[in-house]
Formats: sequence, C-alpha cells, structure tokens
Amino acid sequence: MPRLNLSERLLDPNSPDRRPRRAAYALPTMFTAGNLLLGFLAIVESFRGAMDHALGAGEAARDHFELAAIMLGISVFVDGLDGRIARMTNTVSDFGRELDSLADVISFGLAPGILAFTWGLQFVDWSLLPDPSLRVPLERTGYFVIFVYLLCGASRLARFNVQVNPVPKNPGRPDRKYFVGLPIPAAAGMLAAVVYAANSYPLRHWAAAVAWIALIGLLAFLMVSTWRYRSFKDFNLLSPRSFRSVITLGAMIFLIVNFSQQVLLAMGVAYTGSGIAVRIGGLLQRKPQAAAPAPEHQIG
Repeated sequence: MPRLNLSERLLDPNSPDRRPRRAAYALPTMFTAGNLLLGFLAIVESFRGAMDHALGAGEAARDHFELAAIMLGISVFVDGLDGRIARMTNTVSDFGRELDSLADVISFGLAPGILAFTWGLQFVDWSLLPDPSLRVPLERTGYFVIFVYLLCGASRLARFNVQVNPVPKNPGRPDRKYFVGLPIPAAAGMLAAVVYAANSYPLRHWAAAVAWIALIGLLAFLMVSTWRYRSFKDFNLLSPRSFRSVITLGAMIFLIVNFSQQVLLAMGVAYTGSGIAVRIGGLLQRKPQAAAPAPEHQIG
C-alpha cells in the first residue's frame, strides 16, 4: 500500500473534486487562534507590569514585562506554523488569510506597541534631560512613532494580502522566496528580543528611550519598504535532513535554551539587518551608467 502524505490523508473521499475534509481547515485556524491568544495575553501582561511598577513592585513588574516579551516570541513561532500547515494540508483559503492578518494586527502590531510604550516610555525619568523643555516633544514623538509602527504594520499586512507574487526592489536568487519589506512578526520579535535581553526592567534614562524610539521608527520604515527579506518558505519541514543541518539545528536549540537572551537578540538583529545589508550592498555594486552621447544636430 503506497504511503500517503499529510494532504492526501486529509482528503474527503466523498468529495468529487478531492477537497480536504472540513475538519482539516480547523488545523491552521487553531494556530491562528493561538497566535491571537498569545497577543492578547502579552497585552494583559504589559498592563500588569505597568501597574505593578507604578505601585513600586519592581520585580513583579519585571516578571510581567518578561512574560509579555516571551509570549510575543512564542507568537512569532506559532504564526510561522499556521501558514505552513495550511499549505501542507492544502487548506489555504481566503478566510484563513484574512483571519491570519487580523490576528497579526493584534499580536504583532498592537501588542508590541503597548509593550513598547509601557516598558520603554512610561517610566522614563525625563528630569535627567539637559534641557527640560525637550520633555514634551520627546514624549509626543514617542507616542507618534509607536502609532506609526502600528499603522505601517497594518499597511504591510494589507499590501501582502492584495499583491500577487510581489517582487522586491532588489530581487534575489530565483530559486529562493523573499518577502517585500520586513515581515511584521519579525518586527515584533525584534522588539520583544530587546525587552527580553534587557532583563525586562523598564527604561529609565532618556537616552535609552530615544534609542528605543529610533529602533521602533526603523522597524516601521522597514515594514513598508520594498527591500528584500528571506521568507524561508522554501524550507520544507518534512524533507530529509542532512548530517550538517541536523547538527546546526541541534546547536541552535542548545544555544537558545542556555543563552536565550543573547541568541534571540542576535537572531533578531541579524534578520532585521539582513535587508539593510543587502540593500546597501546592491547600491554599492551598481556601476554608474555612462552618459549617452548627445545627438548631433545637422544644419541645412
């Protein structure tokens, strides 16, 4: 008896057009719901951390902020599974795509935005500013940049839904798949990795808050850019693994378990910076085109 893959096992034998069983469509939806749940819990933990810190419970606040960052990181992982499972089970649908985008707005737009404000701006000691008059402009800039992050994330998701086979401004190898602009889960993961690597204690110094605002603004720009980022959709979870890939995967798991703060931050910086590096490299490799000779004008 021939072996059947996952999509073939989930086919409805009574369907004339070989459609998957109705229960099969629930698999990716469950992961999307899990993604949304984690985003909601991250928002709740951010609020609880802010309330505890305002009451003077610094350690309890730190624990809540750390848990919010961890939940965002897990949400990034879960979000990467729902699409893969939908493709593996042949249950890709318009409803699933729209539901996934709505969940992403909450989990990777609103949730990290609230964490960015409560952890990085709400408890900053602006009295240390060399010029006290800069406090109000900096606070308003922080509010605005966080809102722009949310707006750019929602715009990127809308662009992803309406475009068919988008091509980045700097196309890469034809045998690889790319995202056009930084994916919103990667942007949220970058923010969560910074909070987690900083031991989740809220920022207090104004210089750190300014750097935090600049990072959020950079991520917002990268999301709506047309720069190239690897999608890794060509990575097949069911394909046979080579000896080298097994060793690499095992080493990564070991490093994440034992040095999670440093490794996750390095992974976030590496992926976020990859699009910038590729774009700069593409600009440097461009050779200036020689100016075309002016046409000769004949007299008579």
